[in-house]
Amino acid sequence: METALKHFIYDGVDYGESEGECKLEMYDGKIYGKPKYEIIGGEKFIMSPAPNLTHSIIVKRLLIIFDKYITENNIKAEVFGDNTDVYFNQKEHYMPDVSVVCDFEKIKNGKKILGAPDLIVEILSRATMKNDRTKKFFSYEKFGVKEYWIVDPLNKSVEVYHLVEGKFILDEIYSIADDDDEDEDKDEIKTKIKVSIFEDLTIDIHKIFKMWFEQ
Repeated sequence: METALKHFIYDGVDYGESEGECKLEMYDGKIYGKPKYEIIGGEKFIMSPAPNLTHSIIVKRLLIIFDKYITENNIKAEVFGDNTDVYFNQKEHYMPDVSVVCDFEKIKNGKKILGAPDLIVEILSRATMKNDRTKKFFSYEKFGVKEYWIVDPLNKSVEVYHLVEGKFILDEIYSIADDDDEDEDKDEIKTKIKVSIFEDLTIDIHKIFKMWFEQ
C-alpha cells in the first residue's frame, strides 16, 4: 500500500512533498541512497559531498558566529547549515551552505524552511561556482532573499549583495590582503563585513578564512 506524502503549504504556496523522488546515484564509483539534491527551475541537481575541509570549516565558523550573536543578543532568528531544506515552491528547492531566518512562520513546521531566508551564504567550489553565480543568484533574488554572500575560499573573499527594489546590488567585496600587495592597496581592502539584516553585527573576515593547517 502506497503511503500518501504530506505537502507543506505556507502563505498559499504548495512547497511539495515531504520526501524526494531522487533515485540511487553514483558518486566517485560508489552508490549512495537518497543523496542530497536541489531543484532549480524544476530541474534536479545531485549535490556532491563537501569538496574539502576548508569548506566545512568555513560553514562551521559562520554558524558559530551567527548563533553566538543571535543567542547573546536574544534576537528572534535562527541560523541553519547545509543540511537544511529551503523551499520557495515545488520547482525551487535549495540546501544553502548557511541560512539565517528571522521570520519564524517560515520554520514553524519544524522540518524545512518554507520561503526565503533573510540571509543566504554559498561557498564556491569548482562544482558549484556556476550555479552559485547564476541560477541560484537569480532565484534568491527573485524570491526575496535580503542578503546574499558568495564566499570564495581560494581567493579568500566574500561578495555581499543586498536586495534593493527586487534586485541584488553588490554592496562590497571583502578580502584578505596578500603579502605581495602594496601598502596603499592594503588600505583599500575591506576586511570587516557589516551584516545588514542585524543592527550591530560586524564580522572580521580573518575569522572566516584563518585555517590552522595554513599557519
